[in-house]
Amino acid sequence: MQNLLLAIDIGTSACKIAVFQPNGTVVSDCSKSYPIYYPAPGWVEQNPNEWWQAICEGIRECIEKGGIDPHSIAGIGIDGQSWSCIPIDKNGTVLYNTPIWMDTRAKSICDRVNAEVGAEKLFSLSGNPFQPSYTTPKILWFQENKPEVYKNTYKFLQSNSFIAYRLTDVLSQDMSQGYGLHVFDIKKRKYDETMCRAIKIDIDQLPEIYECHDIVGTVTAKAAGLTGLCEGIPVVAGGLDAACGTLGAGVYRPGQTQEQGGQAGGMSICLDTPTGDQTLILSPHVVPDLWLLQGGTVGGGGSLRWLAKDNNGIIERFARITKTPCFARGICPVRTENR
Repeated sequence: MQNLLLAIDIGTSACKIAVFQPNGTVVSDCSKSYPIYYPAPGWVEQNPNEWWQAICEGIRECIEKGGIDPHSIAGIGIDGQSWSCIPIDKNGTVLYNTPIWMDTRAKSICDRVNAEVGAEKLFSLSGNPFQPSYTTPKILWFQENKPEVYKNTYKFLQSNSFIAYRLTDVLSQDMSQGYGLHVFDIKKRKYDETMCRAIKIDIDQLPEIYECHDIVGTVTAKAAGLTGLCEGIPVVAGGLDAACGTLGAGVYRPGQTQEQGGQAGGMSICLDTPTGDQTLILSPHVVPDLWLLQGGTVGGGGSLRWLAKDNNGIIERFARITKTPCFARGICPVRTENR
């Protein structure tokens, strides 16, 4: 029986699902979109249940389209967008839409915490500035603005850990997404109880940390019924989408860099020591004992899509003039370099 691998990507505009052979050959793939909500200025949300519904539909479509025997799927990996903050209760019910990485509603909270706790102290531990896009300020926003939601929250999950939970009933926090929490010690790669107390975050609301390649559990009977998968397939913790893409581009040695395009564009530099910068993003790599120093922009694929759709062929004319047909198709190339 052929051993196939199922990959799930939780993007900002859609989930992407693919079934691979071990050598990387794609057997079947599909994409399923879902909405983004803008309920107030600076607020940008998604409904994690809509992610799960799209993923269930997408897995079934991939299996059917590729003529795949579900018994041939040997394992499942999940990557996802960063800085989600999904409050679930003890029954696994989503209590509120998650603010996503573009959300800035917690800016005033960041200003206060930076002043009270100390911006340098926060940065020294986490390797990242205390800014509203990250997960930590969003937890504090729930605490201060949605006290009933906060009171009933059993765990706060990331995008890929939420899907892993739906598949396995196991709560997890993968290592590469830990950097979204400023109580995560970027050097020791674990939660810091002293910082939890300083910020007033309940450490019990944070899931157990797993290495990205760790098997967190197996597909449950309920998840198998919804997705068309077989019960018992191993599911790994997975990781940050940018980190998984960096590994996919061949970056796994210190000094290598990766340039990417998507809803957001960016660049990642692989490090063997956690060296942060106040203007950049530092996260553990999905490869053990490595880190990624990242810079990015929110104006990537979304801007290209807007140009292509709403501006009378401007992007197509630009592509013809500059002889870059990849942009006419809305595709950004990936480049890997040794530095």
